[in-house]
Amino acid sequence: MQKSGIQFGRRFGNVLGLASALALCACGYSQEEWDQKLREVDTLRQQLRAQQQQGQKCDADYHSALNEIQELKKRLVESGVNLDNMSQSMEQQALALKEYEQRAKQLEQVRQRFELLRAKLQKLTQLGLSVQVRDNRMLIQLPGDVLFASGQDKLTAEGLSILRQVAEVIRTDAELARREFQVAGHTDEIPLKHGPYKDNWGLSAMRARSVVTFLVGTQGDDGGGLEASKWSAAGYGSTDPVANNDTPEGRGKNRRVELVVLPDVEEMLNLNSLAK
Repeated sequence: MQKSGIQFGRRFGNVLGLASALALCACGYSQEEWDQKLREVDTLRQQLRAQQQQGQKCDADYHSALNEIQELKKRLVESGVNLDNMSQSMEQQALALKEYEQRAKQLEQVRQRFELLRAKLQKLTQLGLSVQVRDNRMLIQLPGDVLFASGQDKLTAEGLSILRQVAEVIRTDAELARREFQVAGHTDEIPLKHGPYKDNWGLSAMRARSVVTFLVGTQGDDGGGLEASKWSAAGYGSTDPVANNDTPEGRGKNRRVELVVLPDVEEMLNLNSLAK
């Protein structure tokens, strides 16, 4: 603004100089030309005055803004607001937001892998099996009464047929084949009164062992051909029921074997929230 005013002043000075020169040698110009120059001088004088007024207003506005900023800082300090701490807090919030965005991106990637895994396991529902998320674990639920006779750990013919189909689904899918599984055996709460297993813990553990042994056995009549290092077995007895043991139907649901998909390290989060 100041530079523009200086330039305008110089221009005005040049015109005034020209006017003076014209006055000295007016005899070389017509009255019309002389009047035109005078009008130009008057116009430039008015423009200069307007520029000066505008410059003064800009200076006044600038100083007024500075005063308002200082007054605002004073009020903030009087209110107990530390401007340095506020700046640090804003930087911390920006960092926290960036970390949140990165975490959200990671969780979205995990969610996508989870959805893909669930979609692959849904093939097993065509066999009449249940695929679900329970206690933050994704699992395939096999009915115990179909796999085994009452109080026994030897697989029935129907149980062997189901396990062969399960093994084929897992074996022929690269994503499922690389995953780790735990076979979990479960019983109802009625105590065992006879047999070599002593209690429900023993029966559930041996049933889980029978399922694992078949799944990792040589592909064909003797097994499912799955990689043994990816599988383990555990017996839970009657400690993890999914139904009320007071009814025959409830006890039937509790007598089951579950193939639990063990999560990767990066998947250690709440799968229940993703399953909704």
